[in-house]
Amino acid sequence: MKVIVFGATGMVGQGVLRECLLADDVDEVLAVTRSPLGQQHPKLRELRHPDFTDFSGVDFGPYDACFYCLGVSSVGMSEADYHRITYDYTLAAARVMAAQHPGMTFVFVSGAGTDTNSRQMWARVKGRTEDDVRALDLRVYAFRPGFIRPMHGARSKVRLYRALYVAFTPLSALLVRLAPGIVTTTEQIGRAMLRVAREGSDKHVLQSRDIAAL
Repeated sequence: MKVIVFGATGMVGQGVLRECLLADDVDEVLAVTRSPLGQQHPKLRELRHPDFTDFSGVDFGPYDACFYCLGVSSVGMSEADYHRITYDYTLAAARVMAAQHPGMTFVFVSGAGTDTNSRQMWARVKGRTEDDVRALDLRVYAFRPGFIRPMHGARSKVRLYRALYVAFTPLSALLVRLAPGIVTTTEQIGRAMLRVAREGSDKHVLQSRDIAAL
């Protein structure tokens, strides 16, 4: 199996990339980035692309699945800027993949509480992104995790989040076992994405509990 990972320098993407490189049935991982990953692996290829609003000139090749983990915190961002990164970037990549490889698996990392009718800006933008990716000729799954516990060295780019993860590490470790509907891990997300790519899923919107169960 060959997979594409977007957002491999972010916390979730780091965890997903790790699980892909460890999986025996994954032969190749293409990480689409704007900055160097800083790691090497026999399975790993990097595609440096400067403009994430335009992938029209990119040949994504014969890949089986795309794990779209690219995302930012909406804290302090205008809706226009958040929409550009969350919606425009995602649809720019997904449209090209749908044209090149109809029916390809596309897993989009959304978030718990996503709703196009929400009063929260981020939830509305995520909801619209989910809807419009699902309208493409792709096999789309939206992952909606709640609190995510980073594992195996995965780190958030947001300083505040890093501090919170450190502060809540003992509690989050307990909640992963006792409250899978609330807390999941980067490891669980990566393994669940691979399971969905291999076998599919009856659910096309997966909450934390669904992710933990895969």
